Amino acid sequence: MDKIFEVRDLSYQVGETKILKHINLDIEKGKYLTVIGPSGSGKSTLMRILASMISATSGEVLFNGQAIEKFESIEYRQKVSYAFQQPTLFGKTVKDNLAFPFEVRKKDFDQAQVISYLEMVNLNETYIDKSVNDVSGGEKQRIALLRNLLFPPEVLITDEVTAGLDTENKAIVHKMLNEFNQRGLTILRVTHDESEINEATAKIEIRNGEMAHD
Repeated sequence: MDKIFEVRDLSYQVGETKILKHINLDIEKGKYLTVIGPSGSGKSTLMRILASMISATSGEVLFNGQAIEKFESIEYRQKVSYAFQQPTLFGKTVKDNLAFPFEVRKKDFDQAQVISYLEMVNLNETYIDKSVNDVSGGEKQRIALLRNLLFPPEVLITDEVTAGLDTENKAIVHKMLNEFNQRGLTILRVTHDESEINEATAKIEIRNGEMAHD
């Protein structure tokens, strides 16, 4: 299998505090990898380094065989997308959010594509013109994920994206992510959710900033 990420002897510290210590990890293309471990163990820090939001103190990360520093940042963000626990919608309407991925790529807004994506997460075209203040938390999370996936990246990192969602919204998000994973999207999922951890096919655990090897 091709490796999409190769993490070599990666460490990260702030002042004297070592948050990640000597992480070595290979992630294969198309994997759905669940990252577990106690709060404060360094999971999100590792994901932020992989997403090139922060830089490691030492060690290296290769993406498709190339050091991530070599990529131009906008190009890299389009390849490796990060979805947060607290989704933020900007602008005034849902359309402002779903038009944004087209604008940054200098493409015309494709209403038919957007409607088909909305339907994938049990929303419909009436949502396009809704005010961002009129959508529920669960709907907001689904719209934020669609914003990340309208032009599918190579990797989607999800950090606790189902935390606080009810069972129905969780199921909708899981179904969508599974569908994209089956199309070849590599997904790295940080979660504390017991049901998600139990159903995960591939897992790594970070404990005290280190890879846990049971």
